[in-house]
Amino acid sequence: MAWSKDSWKKYPIKQQPVYEDKASLELVTTRLAKLPPLVFAGEVRALKNKLAKVSRGEAFLLQGGDCAESFLNFGADNIRDTFKLMLQMAIVLTFSGGCPVVKVGRVAGQFAKPRSSDFEEINGKSLPSYRGDIVNGFEFDEEARKADPKRMIDAYYQSATTLNLLRAFARGGLADLREVHRWNLAFLKNAELGDKYSELSEKITQAINFIEACGINATNTPSLRETSIYTSHEALLLPYEEALTRIDSITLDAYNCSAHMLWIGERTRGVNEAHAHFLSGVKNPLGVKIGPSAKADEIKALASVLNKDNEEGKLNIIIRMGADKIADSLPQIFRELKKEGLNLIYSIDPMHGNTVKAGNYKTRAFDKIMQEVRMFFEIAMSEGVYPGGVHLEMTGQDVTECTGGISNVTEETLRKRYETQCDPRLNADQALELAFLMADLVKRART
Repeated sequence: MAWSKDSWKKYPIKQQPVYEDKASLELVTTRLAKLPPLVFAGEVRALKNKLAKVSRGEAFLLQGGDCAESFLNFGADNIRDTFKLMLQMAIVLTFSGGCPVVKVGRVAGQFAKPRSSDFEEINGKSLPSYRGDIVNGFEFDEEARKADPKRMIDAYYQSATTLNLLRAFARGGLADLREVHRWNLAFLKNAELGDKYSELSEKITQAINFIEACGINATNTPSLRETSIYTSHEALLLPYEEALTRIDSITLDAYNCSAHMLWIGERTRGVNEAHAHFLSGVKNPLGVKIGPSAKADEIKALASVLNKDNEEGKLNIIIRMGADKIADSLPQIFRELKKEGLNLIYSIDPMHGNTVKAGNYKTRAFDKIMQEVRMFFEIAMSEGVYPGGVHLEMTGQDVTECTGGISNVTEETLRKRYETQCDPRLNADQALELAFLMADLVKRART
């Protein structure tokens, strides 16, 4: 079928809310279609060029951020702290791993969430499941759980404000490598981790002193004081994504202007379904989550639809199998795909396949997360494939949602600061620890 930005409506679709007020939905999407784009085609092309280097093994993709952004917890401090954490992790991977890092946040649009059931039951009462703040409210009452299209407008303006802050942080001095010591988040309380980061910071300062003595400084080399951070989210709520799709005035190509990069989840990646069809027509870099039941033929079929021209930097295969299952199927997938000559990025999402219950809380064990990361690298290298990135649910806040790690969160201490509205996230200590552990793996993969 010929592609247009609304042709997805003729395909089977999953994980969509039911809007009772169709007239209100039409008004909202019409208004969104007239609002300015959140990102621009030139920025998207710049990201694709950087991701092309990842696909060639010349860079590494760091993708991370909130499980689901919240209207209630929105604020400048949260955005700043996540930005600083991304900088810290990137500098560890760049300096210790010897590799340029492409930074992509799960931010400024990560509002919609797929659910395993359309309904949630508590104490015998059944209501529609919470599908993210862009769709309905987290509170368990009938009015809050109704799908409200006007929430898309709120999501748009929060995304615009977030992007404005991110651009200011990236260009306004916070990313200056001379400030590397100050990137430490105040609550990084583990002495060993703090010492490791301080030692690395001192080495970077010495390196900057040397290159400045050679005549290279922030004035003539802006990359020493500025950075680029791109946005991404799961393209789940297609009325919103359609409304923010634009035709570039220079190339006349269609770009989804809600984010620089978009991905399809494990539950909605059917090659003949609406989400794959919609994203097949936009020029953005794309990702697809791949779970433990996936076969190489499914990935080939998706690549033929989502990257029909076999472009470098276009398609990211995001592995999310779980530490206990990744060894069963990933080697064969890599073996078969390698024969096809496909330009693909492979990254690891070690979060979703390792979710467990601890009492009333969903959690993830840091050891399992690290185990899956390590196995992904080892399997990729053994099959002659470049392990090109990591995809994390994390926050710059001092939460207690994932157990273990250097911050020693236990099942008993989960309740102290369990703040996520959906899935558990790594806190800053755990995320930075993971970056140090990954740096050696990245270095090995590159050499």
